[in-house]
Amino acid sequence: MTHLSSPALLGILVLLIVLSAFFSSSETGMMALNRYRLRHLAREHHRGAVKAMRLLEAPERLIGLILLGNNFVNILASSVATVLALRVFGEAGIAFAAGLLTVVILIFAEVAPKTLAAWRPESIAFPAAHVLAPLLRLAYPIVWVINGITNALLLPFRSRMAASSERLGADELRTVFQESALEVSDRDRQMLVGVLDLEQATVDDIMVPRNEINGLDLEDDVHELLESLLTSQHTQLPVYRGDVNEIEGVVHVRRLLEPIKRDAFSVETLLACAKEPYFTPSGTPLSRQLRAFQQHQERIGIVVDEYGDVEGLVTLEDILEEVVGEFTTDPADISPDIHPQEDGTYLIDGSATIRDINRTLGWVLPELGPKTLNGLVLEQLEAIPEPGTSLLLNGYPVEVVQTTGHAVKTARVNPKRRYRDPLAARRQA
Repeated sequence: MTHLSSPALLGILVLLIVLSAFFSSSETGMMALNRYRLRHLAREHHRGAVKAMRLLEAPERLIGLILLGNNFVNILASSVATVLALRVFGEAGIAFAAGLLTVVILIFAEVAPKTLAAWRPESIAFPAAHVLAPLLRLAYPIVWVINGITNALLLPFRSRMAASSERLGADELRTVFQESALEVSDRDRQMLVGVLDLEQATVDDIMVPRNEINGLDLEDDVHELLESLLTSQHTQLPVYRGDVNEIEGVVHVRRLLEPIKRDAFSVETLLACAKEPYFTPSGTPLSRQLRAFQQHQERIGIVVDEYGDVEGLVTLEDILEEVVGEFTTDPADISPDIHPQEDGTYLIDGSATIRDINRTLGWVLPELGPKTLNGLVLEQLEAIPEPGTSLLLNGYPVEVVQTTGHAVKTARVNPKRRYRDPLAARRQA
């Protein structure tokens, strides 16, 4: 090295700094690659992605190669800088050269390349893979020895190290979908998150409550039954005798069109066209209920509690709306229990479910306790309120407008005057 001219040594020094930057950026770029996108690009036969994926199959070899090359060029650069300093400044320049080279390598061969690689990992890693792959084959014996010594040193600690897994759970997937704003549209992202949320919600959250079930009472006369059929907005109706708990079947309105057309409609005909009801226990997760509907080829289920009493009714359409959203766009059609007012307030029926209110209006009323607005008010007050009673529900001002005996029938909510407690927000965080 001493027989080379100073300009030649300076050129070698610059080349070594460039090589150091290459190894540094390659290390960050390779480790920062999105493994799922990498697999997708590899399936599409992207050459850089294929080579990068092969290198990452044995990350200890890749890291060993990169660190071997990086340390080699850095040490060599230090030697070249020392020779140049002796020629220009004498022995006094050795310390100056060491300090200057440290700053240069830190900025131009470490921080800047690694930052760029963290921003654009694919742009750095894929071209680098074409260079690192043949280098690994050439330096494999040295890398193998280094990895062998390293693994021997780490052997006592392996029992304490938990094996890392690339599998994502539901919470991780939900975060991935919610943060993929650039790759997935808002609607598609909401649908993907909706599928994951099926595991958290139960049939109790979306069912039609017992007191709102529209059905056919066999104790009514034929004319009343026929009127209920002709005015029903539903295609399938439960058939019961006197009380909803006494369900004897579920009838599809279409099966009754022919008897009605022939003027042969009767209670016996209704029972003959009805099929066995499908019961599902309360608390069933929506994901499991969806699979059950598919397995039993059903579209409607009667939700019962632990005593066998009917609590409500759930349909396949209700579950699908949890994933794709409501099939209508008019808020009045989405929830008939919510009535917007001109002053910005909302008149909400006490039977409206908290989940529907939050989904329709974008509010954040608590969903872990009672399922309806009436239940939430009663839980908060611990008494049956009188009309005119006001309270705060998670910061939302609520005024009881009308009650019926033992329940809240209608309440007025003013979201514009929502009170946000900074201490409560801090506690929730």
